[in-house]
Amino acid sequence: MSLVAKLKIRPTAVIAATAAVALAGFLFASGARTQELKHYDSNNKNFWLHPPSDWFMGDETKELKGTNYLKTMPPPTGFTKEQIEAKLKDIKLPPGFKIELWASGVTDARQMAWGDKGTLFVGSLFAGGGTVHAVIDQNGQRTVKTIIKGLHLPSGIAFRNGALYVADVDKIYKYDNAEANLDHMPQPTIVYDDLPPYVPHGWKYLTFDKNGWLYVEVGPPCNICLPPTSTAQLRHIDPVNGTAEIAALGIRMSVGGDIDPRTGDYWFTENARDWLGENIPSDKLNHVARVAEDFGYPYCHEGDIPDPKFAMGHKCSEFAPPVVKLGPHVAPLGMKFYTGNQFPASYKNSIIIAEHGSWNRLTYDGGNLTQVTVDPDGQHAKQVVFASGWIGPGNQYRGRPNDVLVAKDGSLMVADDFNGAIYRISYSR
Repeated sequence: MSLVAKLKIRPTAVIAATAAVALAGFLFASGARTQELKHYDSNNKNFWLHPPSDWFMGDETKELKGTNYLKTMPPPTGFTKEQIEAKLKDIKLPPGFKIELWASGVTDARQMAWGDKGTLFVGSLFAGGGTVHAVIDQNGQRTVKTIIKGLHLPSGIAFRNGALYVADVDKIYKYDNAEANLDHMPQPTIVYDDLPPYVPHGWKYLTFDKNGWLYVEVGPPCNICLPPTSTAQLRHIDPVNGTAEIAALGIRMSVGGDIDPRTGDYWFTENARDWLGENIPSDKLNHVARVAEDFGYPYCHEGDIPDPKFAMGHKCSEFAPPVVKLGPHVAPLGMKFYTGNQFPASYKNSIIIAEHGSWNRLTYDGGNLTQVTVDPDGQHAKQVVFASGWIGPGNQYRGRPNDVLVAKDGSLMVADDFNGAIYRISYSR
């Protein structure tokens, strides 16, 4: 009898456990939690190419040293379907909305993309073997398949004209005719390989515009530094021939963006730097109003806080301000304009943001879905919490929303990497 059978643990829980253990090793192998305040000089190529496992811990402060990073990770055994469904009872939504578990066993669920035939593709970050999943829905019975293995942080995915696009750290792959080959994916072609090899903040988020070009953000390989010139930027890439332009600069870390259906402009979430304090700086929602706009990193944070070390005489007025300050360390990730017809009319063309929740804060914040209503030019922005309850008493995570995606019927899909789950939020009058 196998160990799995003896312990009566679901295979998906074992997979989740493997991913969690791997992530724990990645983050804590070097014994970061010592009595000394952690400090790294990340302004050099050796750090970027060979980062310590706890690279994100640089420049700790006394104020925030008590942060318990392990509380942001799932337990080694993962969660059963019944445990996830029980936690969903604590999620609060506006009247008329409901949330349900749509699929479980989607280890480390990250960016989602719909196939033409209704397959839900899901990227991952630390799942064992660099995996991409496919969820097949047949009359309400859902099957989760691991369709790609062996990539490096394949968090970002997109689908267009029958092909699945997957972002590795330094390449973007294209898998033709993906939905017809889920059991044996074809060899991919490389559509873009001019990306830096840095692992810190090296995971991506892919967004197609209406002309078939991809928006891809390239994060800096540090918490705060003068980054390599190939990073801290948004690229606009033609996957047909590999040409690209720099669409925006001065971006710390973004793994969420979408095209405004009203204008065709690109909007994106941004995670601000760590270790400035419990309540600063705020994470952001940004709007790219013109090509090569600069959003301030590493000189300025949240639009009005010069960096104490790296401002170097720059003023925040030199840079594009955020449309919305989302809050300190709420970790906004995936976002989408709501383009469906199921929700009330007030949701049409508003932005729904998945806030992953804090790790660099003594009292966690975020762990919500936030709705932002805003004019096409970025004026009159208003944010409200749409779904909450993933952070429970005592800084205990019940889940961590990671991405959102509008379904064909107008419902909203939500990826949760903490539970390895996909939820469906629907509305009934």
